Amino acid sequence: MKIKSLFAWGGLLGCLLGLVACQTVQTTQPGTVGVDRKQTMFLSEAEVNKSAQLAYQQEIKKAQAKNVLNTNAAHVQRVRAIAQRLIPATATFRPDAPKWAWEVNVITSGDVNAWCMPGGKIAVYTGLIEKLKITDDELAAVMGHEIAHALREHGREQASQAAVQQGLLGIGGALLGIGQGGMQLASIVADVTFNLPHSRTDEIEADRIGVELAARAGYDPRAAVTLWQKMGQVGGAGGPQFLSTHPAPENRQKDLANYAAHVMPLYQKNKR
Repeated sequence: MKIKSLFAWGGLLGCLLGLVACQTVQTTQPGTVGVDRKQTMFLSEAEVNKSAQLAYQQEIKKAQAKNVLNTNAAHVQRVRAIAQRLIPATATFRPDAPKWAWEVNVITSGDVNAWCMPGGKIAVYTGLIEKLKITDDELAAVMGHEIAHALREHGREQASQAAVQQGLLGIGGALLGIGQGGMQLASIVADVTFNLPHSRTDEIEADRIGVELAARAGYDPRAAVTLWQKMGQVGGAGGPQFLSTHPAPENRQKDLANYAAHVMPLYQKNKR
């Protein structure tokens, strides 16, 4: 009983220390779309980005072992070309973002999915490209949306909450024998990337920033609406994997259409 109590108090103390160490931060500039919510973080940007790098390397190694990494040269060239146009546009929201150690890869999979881990670690699945017969404008909408999650550090925000709940901060982590907690944090980052749904607030922010990124990169922001229409039409049990972590409320397309119209002058200025 005493040992159990020690562990319980250790977890509680870890959570309390995490609460004491929390930061209220402004991760991005509001841009034209006006996203300006302040966020509460318990984990530092540096440790989350380091853990994201570890988690990303693990996923890339798994794909290499299965011989499904960058197997279609045309898809890889297309995805990376779109990324090269989107990444400079991130400076509107974060001046440091274009200098991140960006990585962009394509994984051969039937899943209709794409994601961007903290720090700019991107993966696009071939199922997204092939099953949706996706246009470049629509692909830019997906990638812009995912990049927006990274810019807003939604992964860090979710990982912070998960780390507190699991008692992995401060004394709690030490008493539980976690030490640095690198592997544990990498596991949490992977979990929030692949399994846990984003909040409605996160999704709205990513939608709005995503259409602005696309417009600034010269892609038609209205493609975000047609993209979600296509997502809703994809069959199969449970629908696209993308929608399991990116829930689509009924008013989402209306909001996307409104903000796409709002950034149309940026698209008109930058379209190629």
